[in-house]
Amino acid sequence: MPHHVHPYAHRLGILRDWKSRWFALPGQYQSFLKGDVLLRQFLLKQLRGMHVSDIVTERNDKTWKIIIKTARPGLIIGRQGEGTQKLKALVLSRLARWKIPHPKDIRIEIEEVRSPESSAAIVGLMVAEGLEKRMPFKRVIKQMADKVMANRDVKGVRIAVSGRLGGADMSRKEQVRQGNIPLQTLRADVDFAREKAYLPYGVIGIKVWVYKGEVFAEKAKTSREASAK
Repeated sequence: MPHHVHPYAHRLGILRDWKSRWFALPGQYQSFLKGDVLLRQFLLKQLRGMHVSDIVTERNDKTWKIIIKTARPGLIIGRQGEGTQKLKALVLSRLARWKIPHPKDIRIEIEEVRSPESSAAIVGLMVAEGLEKRMPFKRVIKQMADKVMANRDVKGVRIAVSGRLGGADMSRKEQVRQGNIPLQTLRADVDFAREKAYLPYGVIGIKVWVYKGEVFAEKAKTSREASAK
């Protein structure tokens, strides 16, 4: 058995906070978890192409807040907030279809990602877009790695693609790596994401690791407080 550990889960409670923040009473956990998983999958599919890096949910008895972090907030918000209202109506209709209980007050907040190149999820989406445009996979991952390393905050990057690369009959794996990626160091700020590129001859899997330096106690505390707000 391989001893792989998810870089995000490996740092929960140290550098990272949970993406679903709520406390469940007896009998509520299953419906809360099901609602979060289905809603996150639906929103990621619905907002594909809008460079969404993360979806965080917070809920209590009266409100359910959905925070969408994206590099293209204008595309989601729309003119005078029309896009957000349509998205909220779509979410409510889906929750009714799934028969998931929810509070009356559902809020959707859009947060802008200032540095998209330092977000592994957005980098994975950019690689997927390049592959779906039929660009050569080696050029796509090499150019994207160079673009990520041009960011001051980034200390290392690794991009791996696997599947029927270039339409070959046999699947294989290719990767490019620049800088340092210390996966076992708990205070290392390593962002990780998986993505898929849908091509006529099959699905190409994409994995991205982005290392943004080490975070020490004071820095970690302030970053957790900022994410909690």
